[in-house]
Amino acid sequence: MKLYIKLAETLGERIEQGYYQPGDRLPSVRSLSVEHGVSLSTVQQAYRMLEDSGLAEPRPKSGYFVPQRRHAPALPAVSRAPQRPVDVSQWNDVLDLVKRSAQDNVVQLGRGMPDISSPTLRPLLRSLGQISRRQDSNGLYYDSIYGTQALREQVSRLMLDSGCQIPASDIVITTGCHEALSVSIRSICEPGDIVAVDSPSFHGAMQALKGFGMKALELPTDPVNGISLEALELALEQWPIKLIQLTPSCNNPLGYIMPEDRKKALVTLAQRYDVAILEDDVYGDLAYRYPRPRTIKSFDEDGRVLLCSSFSKTVAPGIRVGWVAPGRYLDRVLHMKYISTGATATQPQMALAEFIGKGHYEPHLRRMRSQYQHSRDQMIDWVMRYFPEGTRASRPQGSFMLWVELSEDFDTLRLNRALLPKGVQIAAGSIFSASGKYRNCLRMNYAAKPTPALEAAVRAVGETVKELMGE
Repeated sequence: MKLYIKLAETLGERIEQGYYQPGDRLPSVRSLSVEHGVSLSTVQQAYRMLEDSGLAEPRPKSGYFVPQRRHAPALPAVSRAPQRPVDVSQWNDVLDLVKRSAQDNVVQLGRGMPDISSPTLRPLLRSLGQISRRQDSNGLYYDSIYGTQALREQVSRLMLDSGCQIPASDIVITTGCHEALSVSIRSICEPGDIVAVDSPSFHGAMQALKGFGMKALELPTDPVNGISLEALELALEQWPIKLIQLTPSCNNPLGYIMPEDRKKALVTLAQRYDVAILEDDVYGDLAYRYPRPRTIKSFDEDGRVLLCSSFSKTVAPGIRVGWVAPGRYLDRVLHMKYISTGATATQPQMALAEFIGKGHYEPHLRRMRSQYQHSRDQMIDWVMRYFPEGTRASRPQGSFMLWVELSEDFDTLRLNRALLPKGVQIAAGSIFSASGKYRNCLRMNYAAKPTPALEAAVRAVGETVKELMGE
């Protein structure tokens, strides 16, 4: 990593953690040069990077300062999930969200789509084109059920950043993270089994539980620290839980990063009760801080953690390439993959292996993390400006999803119906609960660069909320 990038991420982390407050003067270029043993130009490049991400602003003849920000909204309340297993519902509402294509004339604030317009993706498009034109036809053959060797080696290398040392032979390439989650669940559980989940939780994983005839036990979840380990321990004592499924890093939809000590404690708890952990790390590489957070898998000593991820959120969802490191459950996962989709499409794997191997992935991540962090602050600002007083909102530490909480009697399903004729769609909060909780909440996507059209869409959401509240 280049020195100016490392310095910018160090300063950015200090700003995010409150070491420097809004309005504070940041260290001078000369003092940082001496402190970190780098050149003046390196510090200036770091400050330009912080300026681009909205974390620093220059003032003539005065240096750099932390920008003044609007008062941030209160965080969402800690969820109070029912402490009993339930059958997963909400499929029709999930279908209503995912059935619309990107070409529909709707501003899709509800979908989990990254920004795919970045010029840093051009090398991937070139690789896809070159591979499709090759005469050797390798990309048209079935590859190994494990996935292509070249991509698994690159994934193995990338996992070092999250604290994991997993050889390519222990990685299985899947058709997106959704398949990774599905084959992992089926490898551990049978119909009727109980799976403990964070709450709110990713609707795709819960719909997999519904399809496989399993029950979800929602756990109270803090918008800063993640699931309540105390509630989990009580649940493990009371119910025959087969699997713990959660998204601990850049959580979807709350955006928190579970602290490392709590990740370690979770693994210890799972060992004591001999239960498997399914870790969804699909957003982990999009953490705003450096280094990226360690995975739960990095603390796993006996192979009970199945780590799932994909390139759908970091690169592009249309390539449909994910992976799972299943630990002791490798044979079961391979069998479940074989009977579901078989081998994953070869050409996208080859293109991704080239994209990563030639050094394009990390610069792309840096650009997107900076953009998403800036867009997060802008989206929160719009929510404060256009939504009713008393609205709560999450403070995501990575990714591009904002969770918004309205008054308890509000209905975001009704809100969605009122927004669609206006060309806007949000994700109603109830789809993130097995039992249909969070009907007064919504999730909005802030991946795209802020534009007047995007601001108009958010304003339409806020104004429609006020109209419905006034009826």
